[in-house]
Amino acid sequence: MSHSLVTMSYIVATILFIFSLSGLSNQETARKGNYYGMLGMAIAIIATALSASVTSYTILIVALLIGGAIGARAALKVEMTQMPELVAIMHSLVGMAAVLVGYANFMDSSLSLSGVEKTIHEVEIYIGILIGAVTFSGSVIAFCKLSERISGKPMLIPGRHWFNLGLLIASIVLGWMFLQETETGGGSIPLWIMTGIALVFGIHMVMAIGGADMPVVVSMLNSYSGWAAAATGFMLSNDLLIVTGALVGSSGAILSYIMCRAMNRNFISVIAGGFGTSGGEAAVVEGEVTPINADETAQLLLDAKNIMIIPGYGMAVAQAQHTVNEITKLLRDKGKKVGFGIHPVAGRMPGHMNVLLAEAKVPYDIVYEMDEINEDWGHVDVSIVIGANDIVNPSALDDPNSPIAGMPVLECWKGETTIVLKRSMASGYAGVGNPLFVLENTRMLFGDANATMQAVLKALKG
Repeated sequence: MSHSLVTMSYIVATILFIFSLSGLSNQETARKGNYYGMLGMAIAIIATALSASVTSYTILIVALLIGGAIGARAALKVEMTQMPELVAIMHSLVGMAAVLVGYANFMDSSLSLSGVEKTIHEVEIYIGILIGAVTFSGSVIAFCKLSERISGKPMLIPGRHWFNLGLLIASIVLGWMFLQETETGGGSIPLWIMTGIALVFGIHMVMAIGGADMPVVVSMLNSYSGWAAAATGFMLSNDLLIVTGALVGSSGAILSYIMCRAMNRNFISVIAGGFGTSGGEAAVVEGEVTPINADETAQLLLDAKNIMIIPGYGMAVAQAQHTVNEITKLLRDKGKKVGFGIHPVAGRMPGHMNVLLAEAKVPYDIVYEMDEINEDWGHVDVSIVIGANDIVNPSALDDPNSPIAGMPVLECWKGETTIVLKRSMASGYAGVGNPLFVLENTRMLFGDANATMQAVLKALKG
C-alpha cells in the first residue's frame, strides 16, 4: 500500500474515532459510537499491516493472534462487575507498550538523526518512557485495588508530597543527564534510573488514593494511557497514534475534571495524587435500623405514585438489573412514575451503572443524572437504594470529619420513604459508615439484591 493511501486510511480512521467519542457521550448513540470505533480501529490495523513499515509479517501475525485471543477471552469471560479492573489492566498494557517502544527506539542503531532532530527524538523517547512507566505501575495498583487483591484504603507515608516532588526533580535532572550522555552514545543509565523512579511514582500515587475516589483514578489513568499512546506515536512517527492518543488523553482529562467536580475534589490535587486522603475519621453510626420484607416493600411500591431507584455496585455484583427492569415495567404499566438516579461515580468506574441499565434494556429517558433530580426528592414517595452506600451518605454533607465530606450525594432521605437493599450493615467501598440506615424514614431490606427483588416482583404480581 502506498504512503499516500496509508495516510488517507489514517485520516478516515481518525474521523471515525472522533465520531466514536461523540457517540459515546450519549446513551442513545453509545452503540453506534462503539461501531464507529471498531471500524476505525479495523481500518487502522489493516492500513498499518499493509504499509511499507512492516518488515516481518510472521511477527505481526503472531502478535495479532496473541492480542486478539486475549481480547476475545476478556470479552467473553469478564463479568460486568469486573469491568473496572479490566479497564485498569488494559491501561497498564498501553503504558508498558510505550515503555517497550521507547527502549526499542533508544537501542535502534539504524536511525541516522542529527542536530535538533536527534535531540527532539531523544526527548520523545524520555517522555514516552516516563509517562508509560507511570501509567503501567499506577494501572496495576488500580487493578489490584479494584479487584480487592490489596486494600482500598489510602496508604499515606510521612512527607509524601515532598517525596513526590523529589521524584519529579530527580526525573528532570535525569532527563538533562540523558540528553547530555546521548551526545556521546550513552544515556542508558539515566534512562534506567528514571524508569525505576516513574514506576515507583505510579505505585505511590495510586496507593495514596482512597476507595471512594477509584472511579476518578480509572478516568485519570485513561487519560495517562492516551498521552502514553501519543508519545509512542511521536517515537514511531505515526500520525494516527499521535491523534488518537491526544483524543483519549484529552477526553480522559475532561472526564476526570467533570468527575472531580461531582465529588468536590480538586483537579490539581488529583494530578498530584493527593486526593481521597481526608485526614478525619467518620463518625460512628448509632441507632436502630428498621427492617422490611419483600411483601411490605411491594405494598409500599403499589401505594406510591413517584418511585426513584438508585443503583450501586451491589446491584452489579448481584446481577439484579434485569429483575429491576421487570419491576420497573410492571410498575409503569400500573401508572406509576419510575425513574433511576445515577451518581457520577456510582459503581467503580465512570458510567458503570449506565452500562448495567442499558444491558437490561432500561429506557434511557427514565435514567437521570444526580444534578437532574437532586432538587426533586421532596416529590418522591419511595426511593429504592440497591447496593449503594457512599453515594447516598448524609455524612458527606453534614460531617466535616468524614472521608467523603463535601462530596455531592443523592439526597434520597428527603423523600417520604427510603428502602435500602444490602446484604449486611457493612460499610461501602470507601469504608464509611452511613447514617441513612438508621433514619426514621429508612427501611432495610436485607439479602442478595437479585433474590430480594425477585421476591418483590413475585409479591407485586401476586
